[in-house]
Amino acid sequence: MYNESCVVVFSGGQDSTTCLFWAKREFKEVHALSFRYGQKHEKEVELARAIAERAGVPFTAMDLPLIGTLGHNALTDTSLPMDEQIPDGEVCPNTFVPGRNLFFLSVAAVWTRERGIRHIVTGVSQTDYSGYPDCRDAFIKSLNVTLNLAMDYQFVLHTPLMWLDKAETWALADELGILDLVRRDTMTCYNGIPGDGCGHCPACKLRREGLEKYLSMKN
Repeated sequence: MYNESCVVVFSGGQDSTTCLFWAKREFKEVHALSFRYGQKHEKEVELARAIAERAGVPFTAMDLPLIGTLGHNALTDTSLPMDEQIPDGEVCPNTFVPGRNLFFLSVAAVWTRERGIRHIVTGVSQTDYSGYPDCRDAFIKSLNVTLNLAMDYQFVLHTPLMWLDKAETWALADELGILDLVRRDTMTCYNGIPGDGCGHCPACKLRREGLEKYLSMKN
């Protein structure tokens, strides 16, 4: 356990909620930091606030509307139908928000530095990364070095889910005693439906398949 404080980049979804409770186990003090960036379903921020309150974790929401205006993607543009699967070739699905994790982690780094905190936790995963390049381990390690150089400060970016698939993420949630909370109260759905979601968007499919796999293994 780290006898220090950390900040969790927190959306109120399955992954970041699992990371929030993982951080509560591993760190002396935890802060949750959420962002409003022009996403279609800003109620995720209110869900995140409620989960943080339930966890007894201080919560901050910041406005970063610029992110939603820079790129053309299905999570911020209501007129764009989302890709139901990763396109062929090396093209990202249109649910990818360009620069989102770069901005989130950079802003989080400034926020943590101003408070004398070194540790930042994020729920990205290369195992189930849905074609998003900013969820890869190489990106996180590169950004960690860049942030340290940019601010002459020794940040540590923690990615507890990096090498876990969704079934293993559900297993971790169960180990942390929050499987039911994650299943009922988080929002992963691209269509903005909490809990088990719409059932057919890419995020819901991945989440459901992971849960079914974990429950079958558990039983």
